[in-house]
Amino acid sequence: MSSDWKIYTKTGDKGHTSLIGGTRVPKYDNRIEAYGTVDELKAWIGLIRDQEIDPHYRKLLIEVQDRLFTVESLLAQGPDANTQNLPELLEDDIRLLEKEIDAMNASLPELTSFILPGGHTTVSYCHLARTVCRRAERLAIKLSEENPVDPFVIKYLNRLSDYLFVLARKLASDLNVDETRWIARI
Repeated sequence: MSSDWKIYTKTGDKGHTSLIGGTRVPKYDNRIEAYGTVDELKAWIGLIRDQEIDPHYRKLLIEVQDRLFTVESLLAQGPDANTQNLPELLEDDIRLLEKEIDAMNASLPELTSFILPGGHTTVSYCHLARTVCRRAERLAIKLSEENPVDPFVIKYLNRLSDYLFVLARKLASDLNVDETRWIARI
């Protein structure tokens, strides 16, 4: 970025912002809600990365944050956007998450009931990120009912929430934290 670039443009002071391609929309537009939630998710994942976790997970989470920037770009494209200049999600991005989920699951006890989030701050951060990821997925699905949304966006967010759940379980195991089972009061 040039030294002349400023963080503030003043173009949003009246409650509107631009999509990629130049279309102006209100800041409460479904596209803004969707990619803003992905931005929130990216920040939660940064907080997980800041914890004392295995470098392998930290490295993967950096890659996830990179993919989430791609998701944001795809969600922010307006009708006039030049899609040739946008990054893309690939099936390999989803397969990577699936591979990681399977590897972590192989070392974890079978899940026989729901578990309550918590037990360690790092585990709780994973669960918070997971719930924000689910919200981002719901918003992307809602957006797809009125605007084109790359199907990989929804698929990636779905798989990422699964990854974050399993990561929470794996980190609980690594940290020797007991999982608290939810037992319905019936």
